[in-house]
Amino acid sequence: MANEVWARGDAYEAYVGRWSRPVAARFLDWLAVPPGRRWLDVGCGTGALTGTVLAAAAPAEVTGVDASEAFLALARSRLTDRSAARFAARFIAGDARALPVPDASADVVVSGLTLNFVPEPATAVAEFARAVAPGGLVAAYVWDYADGMAMMRHFWDAATSLDPAAAALDEGRRFSICSTGALSGLWSAAGLSGVTTRPIDTTAVFVDFDDYWTPFLGGTGPAPGYVASLSEEHRATLRDLLRERLPRAADGSIPLLARALAVRGTAA
Repeated sequence: MANEVWARGDAYEAYVGRWSRPVAARFLDWLAVPPGRRWLDVGCGTGALTGTVLAAAAPAEVTGVDASEAFLALARSRLTDRSAARFAARFIAGDARALPVPDASADVVVSGLTLNFVPEPATAVAEFARAVAPGGLVAAYVWDYADGMAMMRHFWDAATSLDPAAAALDEGRRFSICSTGALSGLWSAAGLSGVTTRPIDTTAVFVDFDDYWTPFLGGTGPAPGYVASLSEEHRATLRDLLRERLPRAADGSIPLLARALAVRGTAA
């Protein structure tokens, strides 16, 4: 079994964090929240969505919650030279299933690329609904691992062609909530109304094959954890197969679809 750890913020950034920022910006455009609101970012990770809220949504305050102290440390460090942002944001350790915040303490609760990793997502969404004020907005997005997150789709298709047992680790198979129907069901079950979903597409452009492959050596996340578990020979075979299969543009870059699935609803 691969070692699925989330202990290195820098490794996560190189692997998938860098592709989350364009998605976060389009997500906020969709939400269109007026300025001056209190935001809660659940599973804030290294701060991609929190930073986008600070830059684009003119919040009164933002609280980021994450279970990884390493990710929180990186999120905090990004505000070092942004004095205004430091006063508007705080980061605290906590579990999405038992948020360390009072009832109705946020006007907007958001979660980016996290919910599928929570063991009991329905419990987490119920906590989102508890933490938001009446009439407030609860929204989230997850990667479309089955079809729309091409960097991982190419990886797992190659990995399982060499090792059928790798299929058990494939996020597209494991994360059944990563669909608009499943997300809509979770939001409705939590008592949220006006539930809507949509895909958010962007393009992850890798400058060359090394830019694609090297982050898989970082050990943070399911696929990098799987790579770390392989023998040197097997790892090299997988690398070479991916090098052969990945599409390339005329300049040698590798442009791949990065699709997220988003959901929103309103508290009673």
